[in-house]
Amino acid sequence: MITDFTPWASLFGGILIGLGAVVLMVFNGRIAGMTGMLSGVLDPRNPDSPWRLAFLAGAVVAPFLATRFGAEFDFVSPTNGALLALGGVIVGIGVTFASGCTSGHGVCGLARLSPRSLVATLTFMATTFATVTLIRHGFGG
Repeated sequence: MITDFTPWASLFGGILIGLGAVVLMVFNGRIAGMTGMLSGVLDPRNPDSPWRLAFLAGAVVAPFLATRFGAEFDFVSPTNGALLALGGVIVGIGVTFASGCTSGHGVCGLARLSPRSLVATLTFMATTFATVTLIRHGFGG
């Protein structure tokens, strides 16, 4: 399986993620961790729900708006929806144990020079490397 290398789109996406994290930190004093935001939205008593919902809505709506202005996203999943949902549950368990997700630790935590975020990000990356190696080479995927 070949993965398309898209340096300019990846760079632009990374800049937008970083910009979003900086804007949220500067104007709200909050870390842009997506799972933390999602868990905060699910608790209706949380006074931070409005900004969390706005941030998450922007993450969902932005790709739809981009396609309206001519952007094309070629995404094909090699697996079915049930396995994708199972993967989401496994990731949810993992971010609970890690006290944060890749965006919270990898983008915001590393920028703050957090040792805990460094360990979490290295663990995420090592686990990803091992999983891809096992799936592609161990199971012939």
